[in-house]
Amino acid sequence: MKRFFTALLLLATTLSAAAQQDATVVAAEPTTTSTDGVVAQLADDAQEGATSDASLANLPLTPNEARKRRGFSTDDVFVPKGQWIFGGTASYSTHTNKDYKFLIINDINSEGYTVKVSPMIAIAPWKNMAVGIRFGYGRSMLSIDSAALSVAGTDISVDYFHQIKHSYTGTIFWRPYIPLGHSNRFAVFAEVQINVSGSQSKLVAEDGVIDGMQNYRGTFSESLGASVGLQPGIVAFVTNNTALELSIGVFGIGYERTKQLGNDLQTGEIKSTDMNFKVNILSVGFGVSFYL
Repeated sequence: MKRFFTALLLLATTLSAAAQQDATVVAAEPTTTSTDGVVAQLADDAQEGATSDASLANLPLTPNEARKRRGFSTDDVFVPKGQWIFGGTASYSTHTNKDYKFLIINDINSEGYTVKVSPMIAIAPWKNMAVGIRFGYGRSMLSIDSAALSVAGTDISVDYFHQIKHSYTGTIFWRPYIPLGHSNRFAVFAEVQINVSGSQSKLVAEDGVIDGMQNYRGTFSESLGASVGLQPGIVAFVTNNTALELSIGVFGIGYERTKQLGNDLQTGEIKSTDMNFKVNILSVGFGVSFYL
């Protein structure tokens, strides 16, 4: 009898352990099902996000985004906002000819000089953009003592010719900078200019012999003009505040009016209008600027 009760107790214990194991498995199944639902939800969200990104990629670019892709918009700061720029150009040249021959002109004896100065001041109201003013003054002198021109048996000679000319220029300009690379040492620019100019010249030349005396003719000229131009260039910093600039004119529209006076009486007038889209060798500029 004692063995019978012992066997019955072992059987009851085994059945109770099996029942608890089944309950544990049944209780764990909802947890597994819940985890699978979270994974599925995350996969759906990822797919919706990818679809949304693909839809945004197909949208048309805004003007600013299009300019950035073109490469002309950069986060590099070459000229910071509020930067002051001072600079200018200066040149001087002189010549002397003695018995010089140029094409069909012989026996040229002359001398002359040309001096030009052009200071500039500008400020950057925005990043990598500057606006400013520039003034220019030039003076030239040409004196010809003698020259002879011979064409088809016809000889023309000049024994005395003297001219002095003064010129003035005022310019307002706008200059955007495009940095080259990320070093902030080199940049290109396209300067748009509005110019107002004026000049005065005095000319004295021989005018034949009258009553055995050499007669001279004097002419005074005065001109006024205005123009709009485009002058691209390049800037290279040699120190943190000093830069070298090289520019050349490629486009311009201008108007000029010149009046001539002889013996205090108006003798002539010239009006001219020109438009060009070409490299102008005469407008090459080289100068030094200080960025403070």
